[in-house]
Amino acid sequence: MKNILRILQISKPLHVLFSIIAVLIVITAAVELIAPVLSKYIVDEIISKLQGKQANLSSLFFFIALSFAANLLSLILTTLSNRLGDHFGGKLRKFLTELFYNKVLSLPQSYFDSEISGKIVNQLSRGITSIQNFINTATNFILPMFLQSIFTILVLAYYNIPIAIFTFLLFPVYLSLSYYSSKKWGEEEIKKNQIEDYSRGRIQEVIGNIRLVKSFNNEKNEVRLIENNLEESNAIYAKQSSAFHTFDFLRGLSLNIILLLINLVVFYSTFRGILSVGEMVLILQLVIQARRPLFAMSFILTNIQLAEAGSKDFFEVLDLPAKEPFTTNVKLEKVQNPTITFSHVSFKYEASAEVLKSVSFAINAHEKVALVGHSGVGKSTVVNLILKFYEPNKGTIFLKKTPYAKLSHTYIRNNISLVFQENELFSSTVRENVAYGSPYVKEKTIIEALKLANAYDFVMALPKGLESEVGERGVRLSGGQKQRIQIARAILKNSPILILDEATSSLDAKSEKEVQDALKNLMKDKLVIVIAHRFSTIQNVDKIIVLEEGTISAYGTPQQLAKKKGLYKDLLRFQIEGNRKLLESFELY
Repeated sequence: MKNILRILQISKPLHVLFSIIAVLIVITAAVELIAPVLSKYIVDEIISKLQGKQANLSSLFFFIALSFAANLLSLILTTLSNRLGDHFGGKLRKFLTELFYNKVLSLPQSYFDSEISGKIVNQLSRGITSIQNFINTATNFILPMFLQSIFTILVLAYYNIPIAIFTFLLFPVYLSLSYYSSKKWGEEEIKKNQIEDYSRGRIQEVIGNIRLVKSFNNEKNEVRLIENNLEESNAIYAKQSSAFHTFDFLRGLSLNIILLLINLVVFYSTFRGILSVGEMVLILQLVIQARRPLFAMSFILTNIQLAEAGSKDFFEVLDLPAKEPFTTNVKLEKVQNPTITFSHVSFKYEASAEVLKSVSFAINAHEKVALVGHSGVGKSTVVNLILKFYEPNKGTIFLKKTPYAKLSHTYIRNNISLVFQENELFSSTVRENVAYGSPYVKEKTIIEALKLANAYDFVMALPKGLESEVGERGVRLSGGQKQRIQIARAILKNSPILILDEATSSLDAKSEKEVQDALKNLMKDKLVIVIAHRFSTIQNVDKIIVLEEGTISAYGTPQQLAKKKGLYKDLLRFQIEGNRKLLESFELY
């Protein structure tokens, strides 16, 4: 029940609404007992008339009218409390979704490196749904049934103590069986949730990489994988179902035995004249009314266990430390003439060898520096550290002589524009992608950015111009077009530091030239860091940092390093020879 209590605890902003609902439920539970009590007086009036005793027709009609009024009032209050309960559930859904989304966005990059995006979304969806279902059940069933049971037993005790005791015994027996049944169900539900998280995550990955799946003709294997997971999930469900129905039989058996004892006491007492016929009718109605909560009990407890299991991962995410809070107000200002310095920086990812080993370098204002090296030597790690996606294990990074530890991630990233190797675009319009992070920018400014990025002509040629939707990850655009949209976005942000992460690696020669022309506009008067394998991308940089096995093996201008033995000269020679052989094959060299 700890997660259920946490749900009630974290929903403090909604406690007033919940209190109103609780008051309505209490009143409704009391009002619902009026009609059964009045039935006793109605029956007694009829019996008195049949026995020739004094009976009052006006009293009979008064009791009938009062009973109708009580039922009508109960209906109105039930409808109102149920509607407010649904309203509360909707408010809670919004509150918890915002809470979860805020927490996820404040988590460090390392969390997303180890989680599948589909799994995160599924945890959110399942957690919210199970909690909302529980709240709706609580307001519409749990509280009404609980209060109704208490009031019913108290009224029964007023007329007959033994019957009240037998009725009371129904609850601990039934509840114990239901609790154990739902607990077993909940334990298996956690296993099902893990399978579901993996399956949903896999499906999202397959859809995101559908070209890869189809090009390898791997549809059958992907379907088979999900089929196997579903079979495993169904096997767990079958186990849950068998246990549930076994306990359901035991619940029904205990209910029938105790009801037999109650009926024996009621009918015997009425036969002996201890109870009147009206009291017998009242008691039988109350016993029937007491059965309603019992029938709902397994449903209620199952919902509680589903909420416990469903919200487990939800709360595990909420309990993670928020290392990048973004709700605090930070003064966002652009750094003038920024410099970046690494001083003996070492870093390793979780469960990996050391990627950077005591790396030191300095990049001066307006300097253009390229990071060169084989794949996996730490180039992207340097960029991740500069963006403060990660913290160094050792050493210090400085932004214009101020240690990174004293600067917030928001402040640092506000001063950096990034053009990715991958096409990081949303499925929305060109306008929204270019103005991402600057939602209130004027259209004139967007157009100027597109022109500087060599993107204006092709954007205007699209069916809806700026309002054209680019598809998921920009699927409706070519590679060069997507890159130029990214460049326009970076131009619009106009940060003093620019990072180009393999920005032209996947482009053809024509697209590369168009992007290179756009990059010239973007790089003006900025500190630029370039990651690239193509030497055409880095031929105009001021300095080159060569990384090998997590350390800096060479540092200098392109001309200096081209003359020195080492990795840079080797890579340069391999690329030149490769180009020469290509030209020779076409007899162009």
